[in-house]
Amino acid sequence: MNLTKPQGNISLKKQPATFDFRKEPFHIIYHTWIDNDNGEEFTTQELDELNQAQVHNQYRSKYGIPFIDEIKMVRDQYGLSAAKMSEILGLGPNVYRNYENGEMPSITTGRLIQLAKDPMEIKKLIELSSNELESHELDRINKKVTNKLSGWDQVESIMEERFFGTKIPGNYNGYRVPVIEKIGMMTKYFASRLEPFKTKMNKLLFYADFFHYSKTGYSISGITYVAITHGPVPKNYGSIYDRLCESGYVDIREEEFQGYGGERLLCHDGEPDMEIFSVSERFAIETVTKKLGHLKTADIVDVSHDEFAWQQNIDKHGRISYDYGFILQHID
Repeated sequence: MNLTKPQGNISLKKQPATFDFRKEPFHIIYHTWIDNDNGEEFTTQELDELNQAQVHNQYRSKYGIPFIDEIKMVRDQYGLSAAKMSEILGLGPNVYRNYENGEMPSITTGRLIQLAKDPMEIKKLIELSSNELESHELDRINKKVTNKLSGWDQVESIMEERFFGTKIPGNYNGYRVPVIEKIGMMTKYFASRLEPFKTKMNKLLFYADFFHYSKTGYSISGITYVAITHGPVPKNYGSIYDRLCESGYVDIREEEFQGYGGERLLCHDGEPDMEIFSVSERFAIETVTKKLGHLKTADIVDVSHDEFAWQQNIDKHGRISYDYGFILQHID
C-alpha cells in the first residue's frame, strides 16, 4: 500500500524520534506530513500505523513476544481455531483472536504462545485442558501433535534455519518469519514477468522487501540481506534459489551473460499465486516491477550502489538493517 498523500502543497517528513510504550523508550523514524505553505505538521491513520508498528516491533523483538504472523501459525500447525487455542492456553474466549488482530500480549502470555510452538509443550497444555475438549477434538489435535513430533518438520525447520540464518523476527529480516512459500511466489512472479538473471533477481527482491517495509514497518518475505560487491543480495541466495528450483517455483537456465556464464531464473509452470500476498505486498511487488523491471542487470546493480543500505555496509559485507528502507533513493 502506498502512503496516500493529502491534497495540497504537502511533503513527507521523516525524522528520528523517541516514543514510550509500556513505560519504555523506543527510537523510531517518525513520519509526518508537512504543509509547505504554513509549516503545519500532521499525521494520518496510515502514518500513525507505520509509526506505531516501529515501536511495537521493537517491543516484541526485545521481549520475545510473537508477531501476528507467528501467532496465527502456532495454532494453524495444530489445526486449532482461535477459540480452542484460547482454551488450551487458559485465556479468555476471544483473547487469542484479539492477539491475531494486533493486540499486544503481555510478556508472560507472549512467551507462553512461543512455548506452544514446541509440540512437546503443546502436548502438556492439551493434557492439562483435556476436560474442556470433546473426545473427537482431542483425538484430532493429538494426531496433529504426533505428526509434528515425528521429526520431518524438525528437519525442514533445520534446513530453513540454515538458509535464512534465523527465523526469529527482527530488524534484519523486517520483523517477519521467513516463509518459503512467499519467497517462492515473489521469485516466481519476477521470473514470469522479467526472466532476470540471478544478479538482477537479488535486487528486485531487495527493493520489494525494503519498499514494503518503508510503507508498513514489515518486509514481505522475511529474507535477510547482505551487502556484497554487486549490491544487496539475500543471504545464502544460491541455496535459496536451488531450493526454489527443487520445489517447483522456478527453473534455472545457464546462458552467456556479459561474456561469462550466467544463470537466468524462469517461471516453472503456470501463474504465481498472488493471493498469498496482502494488498500492500502485491502493490510493492508490482511497483518494483513497473519502476525497476525494465533495467538491465548492470544498470540495476549501479542503481543499488546508490543506496545507503549498500554503501554503509559493503566494507564488512554486513547484514543490512531494514531501517534503510526509509531512505531508499530509487523507489518511493
